[in-house]
Amino acid sequence: MGTQPILGGLVLFALLVGAGCAGGRPPAPLGVTEGRLAPCPGAPNCVSSQAVDANRRVEPLRYEGDAALARARLLEILHGLARVQIQRADDDYLHAEFRSAVFGFVDDVEFYFNPPGVIQVRSAARTGYYDFGVNRKRVERIRQQW
Repeated sequence: MGTQPILGGLVLFALLVGAGCAGGRPPAPLGVTEGRLAPCPGAPNCVSSQAVDANRRVEPLRYEGDAALARARLLEILHGLARVQIQRADDDYLHAEFRSAVFGFVDDVEFYFNPPGVIQVRSAARTGYYDFGVNRKRVERIRQQW
C-alpha cells in the first residue's frame, strides 16, 4: 500500500482543520434589515423563527414584562453555554458566535427583540452544507433553559 492515500487524507484533514479554525468571516446579511433577520441560505444548516419553510422553522422565545430583563436573562443563558462569544449586544439585537469543539467551525446565532414579548432567533452554520441538526438542537437547548 502506497503513501499517497495517507498523504491525501492528511492534506484533507489539515484543510478541514484550517478552515474550521479560521471560522471564516461572518456572512454579510447578519443583523436586522427592514425588521427581519436574514433569511436562511439554501443549505440545510440554518433554523429561524422567521422562516416560512417548516423544515427550518423554530418558535421564537417569548417573555412577559421588560425587554431589558429578558435580554439580561438571555445573556446569562448564553454565557453559561460552552464555546460562545458575544459579538454584538444592542438593546434589541444580540449576535453570538458558537465554535465547535473539534474543528472550530463557527455558527452565528442571532436574537431580535421584536415585536414586544417576542425574541426572534436565527442560528446558522457559517461554512459547510449540513449541520447534522446542531443549530436546531442549540436553539432548543436555549429554549429549555429559557
